[in-house]
Amino acid sequence: MELLKITNLHASVEGKEILHGVDLTVAAGEVVALMGPNGAGKSTLGAVLTGRPGYEVTEGSILWCDRDLLAMKPEERSWAGLFLSFQYPIEIPGVSFTSFMKAAVDAKRKAAGKQPLSASEFLKLLTEKMALVQMKPEFAKREVNVGFSGGEKKRAEVFQMAMLDPTLSILDETDSGLDVDALKIVADGVNALRSPEKSSLLITHYKRLLEMVAPDRVCVLKGGRIVAEGGFELVEKIENEGYDSIR
Repeated sequence: MELLKITNLHASVEGKEILHGVDLTVAAGEVVALMGPNGAGKSTLGAVLTGRPGYEVTEGSILWCDRDLLAMKPEERSWAGLFLSFQYPIEIPGVSFTSFMKAAVDAKRKAAGKQPLSASEFLKLLTEKMALVQMKPEFAKREVNVGFSGGEKKRAEVFQMAMLDPTLSILDETDSGLDVDALKIVADGVNALRSPEKSSLLITHYKRLLEMVAPDRVCVLKGGRIVAEGGFELVEKIENEGYDSIR
C-alpha cells in the first residue's frame, strides 16, 4: 500500500523554484533513502511535506494515505502520522523535554479521539523510549535542546520520533556531524521503529548510515528532480564516483 505519492511536484522559496517536478512514492513498511548534492532540494522536499511556511507549491500533488496532503495544516499532518527530524534542531528555552513531549503526545492522542495519558502511563512511555535511544534520565528535566551538543540534539530528535511513533519518519540529515557511537544510536532507533506499517524517508549524504539501516530503495534528487532510483549499488556508485556520475 502506498502511504505517500508525490506527483510532478514543483515548489519555490522566495520566488525561486527549487523542485522542478519531483515524482516519488513511499510504500507502507518501506525505508527509502534520498540522496543528492547540496542544493538539490532534499531539505525543501522535507519542508514541503510537513507544511513549513515560506515554501510555495506551484504545481503537482501530494497524496498521504489517499488524502490531499497539501490541503492539510502542518499540525494536521503531524497528527496524521508525519514526522520531520530537523537538520538543525532548534532550542526551546524554558520548556523541559518532559513537558514538551507530554503536550505533543497528548495532542496527537486528542486528534485521534483518545484520552491523554495518565502521569504514570506517560512516565512509563518516556522511560521506555529514552532507554531505546540511550538517553540519560536527567535529559528529561533539561530544556529542549538548550546546551546540547550536536550529537545530543540528533539523539533527542530520534527520541521524539520514538515517542510520537509516526507512520512516516522523515529524517533530514540526522547523521550529519555524528561520531560512530551516536550514529549507531540513530540507526538503532530507526531500525527499532521499522515495521510493516511504518516507513522512513532518510535524507542523507552518507553511506555509513545506510550501511546500518539498509534501505529498501535509494533515490537520487539532483537539480530538483529524481534522476535515479535503485538499490545499494547507487550508494556505492556515488561513494566511488560522485554525483556527477548519476545522470
